[in-house]
Amino acid sequence: MELISAETRDELFDTFEFEALHLELRDHYATGGGEADKFAAWKAGKPWDEAEYREWMRPWCDKLRAATSSGRVYRDAKLVSEPLSDYHRWGYPLAGMLFEAGQQVRFVPRRLVSTIALPGNDCWVFDRKTVVFNVFNGADDVVERQRYTEPEVVGFCLAAFEAVWELGIPQPEYKPG
Repeated sequence: MELISAETRDELFDTFEFEALHLELRDHYATGGGEADKFAAWKAGKPWDEAEYREWMRPWCDKLRAATSSGRVYRDAKLVSEPLSDYHRWGYPLAGMLFEAGQQVRFVPRRLVSTIALPGNDCWVFDRKTVVFNVFNGADDVVERQRYTEPEVVGFCLAAFEAVWELGIPQPEYKPG
């Protein structure tokens, strides 16, 4: 295991060859890039402004479009409690923007995964050979990024991801409650 910076993790998005898999296990996140402020404003009653959110999401969506047009694959499995948390209700339209940009997004009701062995933290699996875990604190902030290349860790995370993915509902078909 190696601790890495956010910048080192971000480099993997530019250098992976064929596939980036994201397993999201939490009902709430407090991530950077203005997300926390936008979520707080929405919770306080600010109306959803699609044009504003599309502009905010544009850099990531442009990256997705470029990657997927060159044949690379992004898949995101979001494990969710139902009814959805405020965070996931707010983020559902954002997931739609990611889907439109080429990221395959599935929502997976938590009740369906009781018998699946899951990693202890959210993770990205790059090219089926590198896993990066995001470790969160009690305030929902990422406090550590752990990179593993050991085959048994990668295999475990791949098996968990694929098992969850098979139970998932594609973003356009998932109806948040």
